[in-house]
Amino acid sequence: MAEISKRKRIWGWWFFDWASQPYHTLLVTFVFGPYFAGVAAEYYLNSGLDAQAADARAQTLWANGMTIIGLVIAFGAPLLGALADVSGRRMPWIFAFSVMYSVGSAALWFTMPDGSNMWLMLSAFGLGFVGAEYALIFINSQLPDLGDDSEVGEISGSGFAFGYFGGLVSLAIMLVLFVEQANGKTLIGMDPIFGLDAATREGTRFVGPFTAGWFILFMVPYFLWVRDDAQTDKKGSVGEALSLLVKSVSNLRHRGSLASYLGSSMFYRDALNGLYTFGGVYARLVLEWDLIKIGVFGIVSVLAAAAFSWVGGKLDKKYGPKPVILVAIWVLIFVCTTIVSMDRTQIFGIALPEGSGLPDLVFFGCGVLIGGMGGILQSASRSMMVRHTDPAAPVESFGLYGLSGRATSFVAPLLIGIATVATGSARLGVSPIVLLFILGLFLMRWVKPEGDQSR
Repeated sequence: MAEISKRKRIWGWWFFDWASQPYHTLLVTFVFGPYFAGVAAEYYLNSGLDAQAADARAQTLWANGMTIIGLVIAFGAPLLGALADVSGRRMPWIFAFSVMYSVGSAALWFTMPDGSNMWLMLSAFGLGFVGAEYALIFINSQLPDLGDDSEVGEISGSGFAFGYFGGLVSLAIMLVLFVEQANGKTLIGMDPIFGLDAATREGTRFVGPFTAGWFILFMVPYFLWVRDDAQTDKKGSVGEALSLLVKSVSNLRHRGSLASYLGSSMFYRDALNGLYTFGGVYARLVLEWDLIKIGVFGIVSVLAAAAFSWVGGKLDKKYGPKPVILVAIWVLIFVCTTIVSMDRTQIFGIALPEGSGLPDLVFFGCGVLIGGMGGILQSASRSMMVRHTDPAAPVESFGLYGLSGRATSFVAPLLIGIATVATGSARLGVSPIVLLFILGLFLMRWVKPEGDQSR
């Protein structure tokens, strides 16, 4: 078999970002998440709750589902990374989790607009989400093989930019051809294509099969151009994986910079995931946006993410990942504080005239910063982890990175659920995100800018 060039391997690796980004763009944030929140709110409204209580109950349901999903990811991520290291293979795992991704997302077609199968659809969503996150652990662990420390920041940033552009294209296709407005027409005033029934929201529900098909199609370059390193006859076992995992965690006490970085990223990446997970839900329940407006907001946000990720990769290459991470966290703290402090009637306690469009404009601006800073933060975080990764066991190291990113992944939705119940407000319910960002910022104080690759 002809040798695959470094350039092709990098492009193949980037195609995972392009293929997988629609799960986050279309399902988590801008189409399915808000659609599900609307379905749940309508269900609870019809059950006798008032509008604010129904919105709060819908957000709590979404939060509970994400909490359970986060727990599954948190417990499985580090073990899987260690198991891949002792077996020496990654591609079979990536293929298996790709199947989970595709099946889970395709099943979302069956999300009924009357809310009759909400928990079943949350389970399908969870199956796909777990597949996407587990696959990402193994994908990230391949980054050190693509370049040296001076190159991986730019490679990572360009990959995120490419992925976000894929999310942008997929979102535009959904809005133009499928997602219905209140009048049953898409963004450009046509009926959903393929004869999909707008009355039963088939155009919007098609986001599930569309996301699955997109992933299957664009993973082809990845599987063609990316390979495991030299074939190994090691079999590995769960016992060996557990032993390696215990050793990895135990070694953290000798690696202060890595331990601090994993702790920091545990909080700020959880906060960022919470922001993505509840951003579209907030727009639907607090600002009362329809899916088309949320989708346009998504296009602006994803476009900003693609542009900022590319720029962030350049800044990472010039200044290193740590200062890039710090700036991004500070901006996101400001954005979250703004979001929590406004609704349709006021901003920071200042009353607005009835029907004011200022909250919409402010939230659009926040969307640019969420997308842009979120893209930079994820890219620089991946680059920072490479500086703390043992070249001899990259999957193990990125298993710990996956653990740090998902060990508390249930905390953000859990805290949001608790805050929503306590305040009875979907707006105030998202306030715990600010605290998580602050905790992440504090722990970055002990992270060495140059990293730590020793054992």
